[in-house]
Amino acid sequence: MSLPCGLRVSVAFFLTAMALSGSAAAQTGSPLPAGFSAQYLDRGADACTDFYQFACGNWLATHPLPSDRTRFGRMHELADRNELIVRGILERAAARTTGRTANEQKVGDYYASCMAEPVIEAKGAQPLQPLLRDIDGVRDVADLMQLAARLNRIGIGTFLTLGSAPDARDSSTFIATIGQGTLGLPDRDLYLQDNARSETLRAEYVTHVRRMFEMLGMPEARATAMMQSVIAVETAIARATYDRVTLRDPRRRDNPMSLEELAALAPNLGVPGFIRETGAPVFTRANVINPQYVRDISVAIESRPLADWKAYMTWRTLSVFAPLLSSPFQIERFRFTGTVLSGQQEIQPRWKRCSAAVAGVFGDDQLGEIVGRLFIEEHFGANAAARITDLITALERSLQRSIEEVAWMSPETRARALEKLKATRHKIGAPETWRDFGSVTISRDNYVENTLSVARDTARRNLGWIGQKVERGLWLMTPQTVNAYYAPPLNEIVFPAGILQPPFFDVAKDDAVNFGAIGAVIGHELTHGFDDQGRKYDSKGNLSDWWTSADDAAFRNRASCVASQYSVYPAVADVTLNGNLTLGENVADNAGVRIAYYALIETLARKAPQPLIDGFTAEQRFFLAWAQVWCENATEQDFRRRAQEDTHSSGRWRANGVLQNSEEFRKAFGCRAGAPMAPENTCRVW
Repeated sequence: MSLPCGLRVSVAFFLTAMALSGSAAAQTGSPLPAGFSAQYLDRGADACTDFYQFACGNWLATHPLPSDRTRFGRMHELADRNELIVRGILERAAARTTGRTANEQKVGDYYASCMAEPVIEAKGAQPLQPLLRDIDGVRDVADLMQLAARLNRIGIGTFLTLGSAPDARDSSTFIATIGQGTLGLPDRDLYLQDNARSETLRAEYVTHVRRMFEMLGMPEARATAMMQSVIAVETAIARATYDRVTLRDPRRRDNPMSLEELAALAPNLGVPGFIRETGAPVFTRANVINPQYVRDISVAIESRPLADWKAYMTWRTLSVFAPLLSSPFQIERFRFTGTVLSGQQEIQPRWKRCSAAVAGVFGDDQLGEIVGRLFIEEHFGANAAARITDLITALERSLQRSIEEVAWMSPETRARALEKLKATRHKIGAPETWRDFGSVTISRDNYVENTLSVARDTARRNLGWIGQKVERGLWLMTPQTVNAYYAPPLNEIVFPAGILQPPFFDVAKDDAVNFGAIGAVIGHELTHGFDDQGRKYDSKGNLSDWWTSADDAAFRNRASCVASQYSVYPAVADVTLNGNLTLGENVADNAGVRIAYYALIETLARKAPQPLIDGFTAEQRFFLAWAQVWCENATEQDFRRRAQEDTHSSGRWRANGVLQNSEEFRKAFGCRAGAPMAPENTCRVW
């Protein structure tokens, strides 16, 4: 429950992230993971047949998937190391009870409250009771809407959510944002499709929901009836919800309207009252992510029994609170979300879950920015920031040349593209101004209330932005996060300190390796400003059609090639990737590697000839470094799930898919035309 749903909705469309997911490590004091290494190669594989196997084969063989993971790759090795640093910070703060700063008290006591298992076990489901009584007291739709607003204030997403995001038409100002509803299954299609996976997961979900209600003390018949109501409401929500491909389109998500228009669109929802109850400031205009959703839910509120909606609200509350309650709730939730959905065999140790909850290294945290200040002080220096700035400058020059040289773009659109590139801002390491957690109250013996205190503060912060100017110093990731992002409304790329370490960035390695790893990642983020979504925003971050019709058609034609290419790649034997869902990331990967390569060539031209290292030329090491970033092992369930839900291709295809399009790669490794890594037909956008 790290972010109120309204904020999660807003942030999802605020940025385009590199998206590295996972968890972390073992014991304090762990060294940095190795960066690029020739020891990870499978020299028995043919580089021109399967370059991913050639680059990663020995790493894959020597790094089996841990039982408490669904996916483990090179970036997770780094996350493990960062998490150990975070663990040390938290445990030191928790061990002291005097002489601490206010921030040290907050993170230390929050972590201690999470680790206090005897206290949590003794409380069972008791922390839920006040909310369950409120839900039971709902007597009509007006009460239901007040409850939805109250849950919005404490980070529990329901059938209607309110948050804020930069206005697509005036990115300098925050606008109120009405999101879609929250589902228990991870994708709306799982409710609607009749394929084997959907039917199996629906059956497992039914069992999970019923069990959780029984664990609250409900008789079997009552728990079954409640479960049936939950499934009925969530299926109605799923039918009204945009699918993931549609949701990627910023123009489909841009639907500003007055509150009078919103009330007319959804007459049964009592929108003015709902907004007042959220505690949002007064506003007269909102962006509705999906107008049809709001219209359909307004109809469903009237047509479905109130008891169904109360069951759904009970379930949403129970599902969100489950990780904070006693072990039976935690274990059952893990059984479904971890084992059934993703194939994870063991729940992670308590300290890892608590560390992630307080200040996680993948951004799923509560007080992460507090810990981030200490992380930065201990583990990030000015030299690293300077090196990354130099890399960004080199990558921007390379992308500029690419924009200038593409033959399919007219001078008019080219000028606008170059204007946008020149206006792109970048942030490195950590915020200049830190978030103030002064209103958050943390005690040492109440994990649930601590979580709620942060959630309330986050919701107030997010809703308080409505109508205000966008603060350009705002960060959407904590410094320890192993990730990076491009924010279209801000037209900026952001690289937290957490990712600026091996295997992405290594000051001890040669230029070829750094350009192939972090350089290609920088190129990736820069290109997000010109992918199928980012290109719809102008240099100021406003949603704007700055393309001529001919250039628009030319871009679409080239992007369609990329979508078709990736749609044939297998996630597992019987499931392929969704090239339309992953299109933006694939365009960014392909262009990112290309512009990083030419930035490297420009850099090397100013230096003495480079000797072979590990038997490879600089050009070869560049491509090996790119591929090794994506070495990963995962469960079959995880590969299947990500093929349906993830906007990123799996590691094998992030490596091979890009290089199959690269003439530079073919030359570096001497691949003959027609080889698997040198197909006849290739795709290129930038």
